[in-house]
Order: sequence, then structure tokens, then C-alpha cells
Amino acid sequence: MTLGGLAPKPPNPDKGPMALELNHAQMEVIRRHAAQDYPFECCGVMLGKANGVGKVVSEIVPLKNLRQDPARAQEWLPLDDPTRESGRNRFLIDPLEQLQVEKEARARGQDVLGYYHSHPDHPARPSIYDREHAWPRFSYVIVSVEQGIARELTCWVLDEKGETLCPEQVEVVG
Repeated sequence: MTLGGLAPKPPNPDKGPMALELNHAQMEVIRRHAAQDYPFECCGVMLGKANGVGKVVSEIVPLKNLRQDPARAQEWLPLDDPTRESGRNRFLIDPLEQLQVEKEARARGQDVLGYYHSHPDHPARPSIYDREHAWPRFSYVIVSVEQGIARELTCWVLDEKGETLCPEQVEVVG
């Protein structure tokens, strides 16, 4: 499944796995957003271009985690047991905000390369829930936030079979 047809092209198998390329300022935006939203999960979109060798991020778009507004979140994606899931362990992107970001990105010739979110007081490793809600080819950055301080940052991509989130290399440039 793709959002707005903006999924990056799959890597060329002859060239090995793709890498996600971020600059230092973009990394700082993600880390600052994660620390700011603590103890809740933060979330956002990474825009840019995939070139067959890598995914070059040109813009980080921080978004609001609708799970911090339980009534509104229940309208969009109801939970069977809202007491087990909250903004502390789940994020939900407003579909209208997502569409607006995609529309603006498309107008600027950019693609949605992936998403980022934080894991408050948990490792920067994907959960079963993360895997079940991921799409192939998109990059998923996870940043661990311990006691309000952004720590480890990892990146993952779902395999084409939709079974496993595999580590994706992050190259920090500039």
C-alpha cells in the first residue's frame, strides 16, 4: 500500500540495500521533537527523493500525535481498549494532515520517504505493532527517549513480503 502513490522505488538488487541520508540539522529536528513530546510518542514525515542507491531526505515535517487527544483519535481509529494504548505508547497521524503534507510535497516534486516516531523509555527497536502497521519501501526512524533525553536513533524498512522490519543504514551528511 502506498500513500498518494509516493512510495520510493525499490532498491536495485545489484546495488545492495538503500540507505537513508539525513543531514545533522534534520537529525536534530527529529531528536528535539522526540524530547519535546516526551513522555508521549512524537511522529513525523520525511520528505525527499529516492535515487535507486539511497533515499535523500530534504525535509522533516513534525506532526501532532493524535493519540494525545484520545477523543479525536477514537473518531479516526478506535481502540478496543483505550486504557492499554495512549500517546505514551502509540502514535496516530491525522489523515487530513497526512494528505495535506503529501499534496504540498508533490507540488514541490518531493516524495514521502518514510516516517519517524519516538519510543519513550523504550529501545529504538520496532514493536510488533510497528511492524503490523508498516508498509514496504518506506523508512521508519525510531528514536529512543530516556527520561526526556533523545538517545539512540535507528532506521528500519519492511521487507517486500511484509513480514520483517529490517535495519536500514542511516548516513548523516553535512
